[in-house]
Amino acid sequence: MPFKKLNEPLTEAIERIGLENPFLFQKEIISKIKAGSNIYGVGSDGSGKTIAMVISVIQKLNSAAFEDAPRALIIVKDKEAALALEQIIKDFIYRMDLRVYSAYEEHNFDIQKDEIYAGVDIVIATPKRLSKLFHLNGINLGKLKLFIIDDAEFLTNSVDYANVIRLPESINKCQYIVFTSKLSSRLTRLKDTFMYNAHVLEAKTE
Repeated sequence: MPFKKLNEPLTEAIERIGLENPFLFQKEIISKIKAGSNIYGVGSDGSGKTIAMVISVIQKLNSAAFEDAPRALIIVKDKEAALALEQIIKDFIYRMDLRVYSAYEEHNFDIQKDEIYAGVDIVIATPKRLSKLFHLNGINLGKLKLFIIDDAEFLTNSVDYANVIRLPESINKCQYIVFTSKLSSRLTRLKDTFMYNAHVLEAKTE
């Protein structure tokens, strides 16, 4: 059964890329995110987490650019993870006007700040660089619809964890999603900060 009930540009992108039959886990994740739920998506490599996330983000943003402030924020471990995810998203949005941007430590801060200010829909960022951008007014989180942590195992690092959990305090209303291969006690504690009433969806062997 193919991916269903997605907007037309996204459906066309999925067909162009050659995706046909989603995993049950992907269908469940996409459906819950469309409904607005906070989600813990738990699955190992190969479970389809990344594709489910990318499809959900594009669907939530209606496959189109809008104003200048980012509407989706995806926090990743490091530069390599940011650039890899950016390329996957670009493959999907090739014929859309959505704008995706990666922010990481190795790039000049002032240039990043200016480029984000110029207008972007999806920001992929490392915790340290995102924290600096936020505290030095380099990114506007006031329009966020999606706050996502991908491969969240890196939050076992106390500094990264502290950088991430402070951000939702300044966000009025947002949908929160955490993808991980294992739901650790530290990730579970996010329920006490911003993952209220989160659904836990776990990939099963198919």
